[in-house]
Amino acid sequence: MSLEKTRILAELSPELSRLRGNRQMHRWLLASTAAASLLSVVTSFAYAPRAFQPGDTVETVVEQLALPPQIVAVDADAVFSREDRVRPGDTVAALMRRLGVDDPQADAFLRKDPVGRVFQTRLRTGRTVSARIGGDGQLRALAYPLPGTDRELILNRTGDELSAAEKLLTLETQIQTRSGVIRSSLFAAADDVGLPDAVAIQLAEIFGAEIDFHTDLRRGDRFSVVYETHRHDGREVKAGRVLAAEFVNDGVTRRAVWFDGGHGVSGYYTPEGRSLKKAFLRSPLEFSRISSGFSMRFHPILRKWRAHKGVDYAAPIGTNVRATADGVVEFVGQQRGYGKFVVLRHHDRYTTAYGHLNGFASGLRQGSRVEQGEVIGYVGRTGWATGPHLHYEFRIADVHQDPLSVALPISVPLSGVQLGAFRSEAEPLLARIALMGSAKIARAE
Repeated sequence: MSLEKTRILAELSPELSRLRGNRQMHRWLLASTAAASLLSVVTSFAYAPRAFQPGDTVETVVEQLALPPQIVAVDADAVFSREDRVRPGDTVAALMRRLGVDDPQADAFLRKDPVGRVFQTRLRTGRTVSARIGGDGQLRALAYPLPGTDRELILNRTGDELSAAEKLLTLETQIQTRSGVIRSSLFAAADDVGLPDAVAIQLAEIFGAEIDFHTDLRRGDRFSVVYETHRHDGREVKAGRVLAAEFVNDGVTRRAVWFDGGHGVSGYYTPEGRSLKKAFLRSPLEFSRISSGFSMRFHPILRKWRAHKGVDYAAPIGTNVRATADGVVEFVGQQRGYGKFVVLRHHDRYTTAYGHLNGFASGLRQGSRVEQGEVIGYVGRTGWATGPHLHYEFRIADVHQDPLSVALPISVPLSGVQLGAFRSEAEPLLARIALMGSAKIARAE
């Protein structure tokens, strides 16, 4: 029996060995599978996002990464064109740095050359400077439109030499329209709608014979204006002439259109052809305030009551004083309490007087002819004056009249052929004015 068992075991021994090997293989495969499953689970946990919990903190880490140096080859003979605008508080040195100019010779030239110094002294915020610069930072050329003129400063380099000159700009004329509402002053309303000061001044001059811009403006008054602008390379250089305007003052609408009929006939006219140029301007100053009217007053120096036979306009010393009408200088010089004094005679019966002046216009002398609006002197405080102001008198047949209320004579209206030509020119300009009014009403609705 034992021999039989021994034989059976001997026969089974290779088979058992094979099965035992298979079980070891199975265990290895099971272990491998389990390990792979476990790694996948761990990997899944590693990448699974976790919801943000209250109390968790977020930290931002910023690291500076060093970039490899970049080497840019600049050709010293290359020339670059650049532009920049003058910023508030700018100096020429700061402007040159932004343009990329590194040129001590140009810096010295702009300080010493008479024309070059104009660039130093007339930088204005918002003006554009154009320059051509070499790859080595050398200034090759520069152009700068001079503020308030139709000229530009040009700087050029020829070899090692720099030169500067002024030349006339090639200007393009365009037509602009603006409208505004008076809240406090004409200039403030003009600023609100981007109307140049030069155009606002023209408005005051056009309607100055009918509206006293010192005393007559009311909150809610409104204006519309069609005017020229002169541009160079697409940029506005200066404002031109007002072509048509409307001003509504205290509910009264006034309109004006420019007309040049030749043969000395030119100026602003109403739509009916009546000239707005009266023989006299209402005020000899563009803008100021009235400090003393035409009335009895207590004289601040004589210390007694006496008639004040004119109007005092308070204004800074040096403010331009204009002739209120065409005329001839009857007196210019010093006269007691008036200080430096000018008297103009107009049309035989009329005279105007200007006192307490700081000085007289160059070349003004007795017998000189002056035109309406021409500067004849400057506000001062000479004579019996307690502060800087202009004393202005208006006389008819040597009798003093109140300059603020006296009826002023008017000019001759257009007639005949001139009136027909005027209406042809006025119609499209007045249509623009009407269109601005319609647009304003539509916006309000």
